[in-house]
Amino acid sequence: METWQSEDIYRLIREKAKGSAKYVLHDGPPYANGDIHLGHALNKTLKDIVVKYKTMAGFDSAYVPGWDCHGLPIEHQLFKELKINKNQIAQAEFRKKAYAYALKFVDKQKEQFKRLGVFGDWENPYLTLTSDYEESALRAFNTLVKSGYVYRGLKPVNWCFRCETALAEAEVEYEEHTSPSIYVKFKITGSQDLSEAFLVIWTTTPWTLLANVAVAVHPDFAYCYVATPKGNLVIAKSLLEHALSQMAIPDFKVIREFKGKEIEGLNYEHPFIKRRGKIVLADYVSGEEGTGLVHTAPGHGNEDYLTGIKYKLDIIMPVDNKGNFDSSSGEFAGLNCLEANKSILEKLNQLGALLFNSEIRHSYPHCWRCKQPIIFRATRQWFLNLEHKDLRSKLIEIIQKDVRWIPPSGMERILGMVELRPDWCLSRQRYWGVPIPAVVCNDCHAEFLHPELIDNFVKFVAKEGSDSWFIRDLKDFMPKGLSCPHCKSTNLAKGTDILDVWFDSGISAQAVLKKRKELKFPAALYLEGSDQHRGWFQSSLIPSVCVDNRPPFENVLTHGFVVDGEGKKMSKSLGNVISPFDIIKDYGADILRLWVASSDYNEDIRISKEILTRLSEAYRKIRNTARFILSNLYDFDPDKNKVKAQELTKVDKWILRRLALTLEEVTRAYEDFQFHKAYKEIYDFCNEDLSMYYLDMAKGRLYTYAANATERRSAQTVMYDILDCLSRIMAPLLVFTAEDIWRQMPKQKKDSAVKSVHLSDWPSRMETGDAELEQVIGMIPEVAKMLEEKRSLGEIGSSFDAKIKLLTKDQNRYTFLESLKDELPEIFKVSQVEVEIQDNYPEFRIEVNKAAGVKCVRCWNYTLTTGKSVKHPLLCAKCEKAIGEQEAN
Repeated sequence: METWQSEDIYRLIREKAKGSAKYVLHDGPPYANGDIHLGHALNKTLKDIVVKYKTMAGFDSAYVPGWDCHGLPIEHQLFKELKINKNQIAQAEFRKKAYAYALKFVDKQKEQFKRLGVFGDWENPYLTLTSDYEESALRAFNTLVKSGYVYRGLKPVNWCFRCETALAEAEVEYEEHTSPSIYVKFKITGSQDLSEAFLVIWTTTPWTLLANVAVAVHPDFAYCYVATPKGNLVIAKSLLEHALSQMAIPDFKVIREFKGKEIEGLNYEHPFIKRRGKIVLADYVSGEEGTGLVHTAPGHGNEDYLTGIKYKLDIIMPVDNKGNFDSSSGEFAGLNCLEANKSILEKLNQLGALLFNSEIRHSYPHCWRCKQPIIFRATRQWFLNLEHKDLRSKLIEIIQKDVRWIPPSGMERILGMVELRPDWCLSRQRYWGVPIPAVVCNDCHAEFLHPELIDNFVKFVAKEGSDSWFIRDLKDFMPKGLSCPHCKSTNLAKGTDILDVWFDSGISAQAVLKKRKELKFPAALYLEGSDQHRGWFQSSLIPSVCVDNRPPFENVLTHGFVVDGEGKKMSKSLGNVISPFDIIKDYGADILRLWVASSDYNEDIRISKEILTRLSEAYRKIRNTARFILSNLYDFDPDKNKVKAQELTKVDKWILRRLALTLEEVTRAYEDFQFHKAYKEIYDFCNEDLSMYYLDMAKGRLYTYAANATERRSAQTVMYDILDCLSRIMAPLLVFTAEDIWRQMPKQKKDSAVKSVHLSDWPSRMETGDAELEQVIGMIPEVAKMLEEKRSLGEIGSSFDAKIKLLTKDQNRYTFLESLKDELPEIFKVSQVEVEIQDNYPEFRIEVNKAAGVKCVRCWNYTLTTGKSVKHPLLCAKCEKAIGEQEAN
């Protein structure tokens, strides 16, 4: 790493790439709020593999890392460290601390990513807190305002009352939670046919009953009016028996049946509030659980809200920002809404309205930062309208037609989310972020946006940053004559909301891809975890389509999550968290990268000590193969000693064919982002083709032939070609190992000035040659088995003690094998091979016998020439010749 930094390798890479076609992988910014974890390591390594491969393949592939520096993740962490809440510090003061806090972790994470071997423009990353980035965010926001996409509305949103802010869908996590499960009866009023009847609803959120204004039924469901000991009840026919059994009502009588649409508009009395509710129709009413009647509170749910709009129902919101019931809630005022469930149940029970009470364990939304349960709460917020200018339909069409999703299932995943998602809540009630430059009327309390004011504010942001909104007077930004569009008052104040942090990062295409000359819009690739289908991919796609009418990416690749060896989610409570730094310390950074490369990232990716140990063994096989080759190139100068292709031995031509096939498969795997296949091809080539076969075959020529013998130089030639190719094709995966090999290996003059393997080119496609030796190579396992049988019987020791006979009656087979008689002993690692043909032989048979002649002490082969020399009585003729040549040189 120090060498790379001192040589400024990334700058050299960038200079080399100038003028080439661009391939831009745009970095999704992690939060600058802590040390990196294995998820970060996985993501950054995958990106680095892509960028390094594309760079070597001839593209101008700049990598500009980014950090998400605003929003709740950083604010939450900083408040924890300060041991205060947002009401205990001035906003301007806190923003200074948040700015410094974010930069501290940018610097920390930057060094940690470098340790993974990730190359990038680390000195010039993009940060969402810089004034130029904030300027782009506000310009994009104002474009949406001017185009009519942004509106102010009272709608139920995900609300964390501990963090006191609205949350986007992507900021919600679903965890197991225990909730009440209750059946409540509401008395019908004003109906002669159902004068003594009660509607029965089922809910797991008793606290929302304070905001109840309607009960929804399905228009086409059949409902039963039944007499029971607990009153005359109305329940959906399909759920009747199940619901009554839950309520412990075994005896009942059906008085009559009717369709849901027949009771639309009837009224009922709220069980404990002086309020009348209305029966309404809704297609979302389920026939699978509950009673087929849905308690409806438009202030506490999106479906309820839409029903409320349709029927012009009141939107009642008795819960404040802190999650407590307000003064309108009577005896429940001041209670936390979730903690009030117990009191509400007691009240219902006292009034005889509670038919059944139990608990249910179910998946429930939690805040992504504080990890506590959230609520749905109607508040006035700024929203992006997904129906404006047919935006939702455009998004769906672009997702289907204009983007390649890897894996393809990603398209269906994001499609389903975009089809069903509500309008985007853009505002947050927090301190740290880009302010929404809205204006509040102090007289009528309306809040509004004015494009000219936003434009004025943007000019200040470019010079002073977004803190200017909190420091300067509103008059500094106001256009002349600005007044409230509702009451015409000029008694105005600044709004206090900030932009959703997902909008911050989502407009990076505008702030980074369009602004930085080494990049381009749209990016070739976005690569993130599969959770970003509902996060950054959407928050990037939506503004881009609004502003540019096109997606910001051409390809989107997603990976799974890191889990432990048993497939369990990693958590501190389970004690199964593994730090990337521990892996680097115990195994090295290349093992961590090998874990990433060897994993099929389409699924969740397992990691454990056992997995890392196995990978270490695989890594050692690759490294040891390279070391063996390097050790045998100590006297090889590729410019002087290379043997011409036509003069190579057949065995050497065979291994070059295997190398060409490996290169072909590895290149295809990189192109298809199938890095685990690239790793497997490299490993199999090193472990099988080289270690098991070729290198063992070539040892005789390497160790016993004269230094300049053509046969030895032939082996060195192909070993040089192999190492040259291997170092390059493994470079995107094993960045440190490939660099070690490159700097140690001999080089041709044309490569001598190439300081780093990462400055080299991807190997050109090689001719695969003919496959004449493949048939013989395929015999090796059978020959090895027969040799082992002879060894176990004590007939031979080393394989060089043996002679192989290949017997056949087939002339073509005989001719083929006889043409290889000089190579066969080397291939089978025996002293002698004879090929015989006779009509009474089978199609093909192998025999193993004791080798003829005397063993040469130098090459260990048995020959008939050993002992014939007076000068060297213990050597065979071949070894004597080699020594003579060596002495002559």
